[in-house]
Amino acid sequence: MAVTTQDSELLIQFRDPATKEKAYTSIIRKYQERLYWHIRRMVVEHEDANDVLQNVFIRVWNGLENFREDSQLYTWLYRIATNECLTFLEQQKRKSAVSLSDIESGLENKVRADRHFDANKLEWKLQLAIQQLPEKQRVVFSLRYYDEMPYEEMSRVLETSEGALKASYHHAVKKIEDYILNH
Repeated sequence: MAVTTQDSELLIQFRDPATKEKAYTSIIRKYQERLYWHIRRMVVEHEDANDVLQNVFIRVWNGLENFREDSQLYTWLYRIATNECLTFLEQQKRKSAVSLSDIESGLENKVRADRHFDANKLEWKLQLAIQQLPEKQRVVFSLRYYDEMPYEEMSRVLETSEGALKASYHHAVKKIEDYILNH
């Protein structure tokens, strides 16, 4: 899927030194909120999501001139955001000498304490269930359920076959259903 006309114009402006900063600011404004919530669902905590988002926009600034335009701009941005989230989560695991169950408990406590995840009991249970998923399933579920990203697009973002993504999503949904029914 090719770049949209509006994104194509922004990319042209970004490649012109006279309008580079203005175009970059426009790209940030256009995609910042969507990327923030994508990141937030993966890392849970607001401050961490902002840190990861800043890293994403640094990578975007450094790499946008090399963007080949063979996919939509947001697909490329989501891929960077997803990779940054996975890097962040991996660093968190390495930093922590705490057991996995302690990490999961900490995430549960963050979700419980966060007013953004306090919409209702089912949403709260859903967030807790998502935090129990393995990272790959969490990413796939988030992209499909919250961002409504088609499997074809997810395949490009995550560099995984559509079949593997469908299987991951199916397993994630089953685990979430089990969690919600049993907790």
